[in-house]
Formats: sequence, structure tokens, C-alpha cells
Amino acid sequence: MNVKNFLVSGIVGGIINFLLGWMLYGIIFKDAFPSNGNENMLFIFLGCLTFGLLTAYIFTKWAGISNWITGFGAGAIIGLFMALYMDLFANSMKPTADINFQIMALDIVITIVMSAFTGAVIALVNGKL
Repeated sequence: MNVKNFLVSGIVGGIINFLLGWMLYGIIFKDAFPSNGNENMLFIFLGCLTFGLLTAYIFTKWAGISNWITGFGAGAIIGLFMALYMDLFANSMKPTADINFQIMALDIVITIVMSAFTGAVIALVNGKL
């Protein structure tokens, strides 16, 4: 595995993921996902960076993905499974009647879109290095 590709593409991917989250959750869909004002932006950024590094590791070490189109598709699939994992567990302790399935579906779609673009950027950076 090329460590330089992993680190650079993972960091760039994490930054892109953070910016897309700010745009989608913080601006476009802020009414569906209202802020309580207590968010820890450092932890949000570190979570996005972790996702970028995880995706870069998969692309660099296991899959050899360096084409943005392939990265877009692989990122979307990773995002689908990550979103399902997070949303299903986040709602696992609620009664079914209290679960907002529309918000859950919207979150899954947003995560897929963010992950697809993050994957495309990571693959593009991998291809350029």
C-alpha cells in the first residue's frame, strides 16, 4: 500500500465529507435536521476525517480504486451500508411508532450522496498521485 496516497487522499476525502455535510445537513436540509447548538465541530470533523481515511484505506489497500467513476460508485455503496448501520442502530431503542421513517430515508440518501462524492474525490486524488 502506498502510504502517501492513503494519507493524502484520506485527508482530502475527509475535508470534502465535512464540507458536504455542512452544506447538506447544515444548509439545505437544516429544517429536517435542526441544530441544538451543542454540536462539537471538532468531533464532527474528526468523524469525517475517519470516514475519509477508512474509504482511502479500502481504495488504496484492497480495491486499487484510482478512477473517479469507480470511486463514486464504491463510495455510494459504502455510504449505503454505513447509513443503514447508523440509522438502524440509532433507532433500535425507540418504539416503532416513534421512528420517523421519512427522516431516516432522507439521512440514508444524504449519506449515500456524500459518500459517493467523497469516494470520487479520494479515487481522483489516488489517480493523480
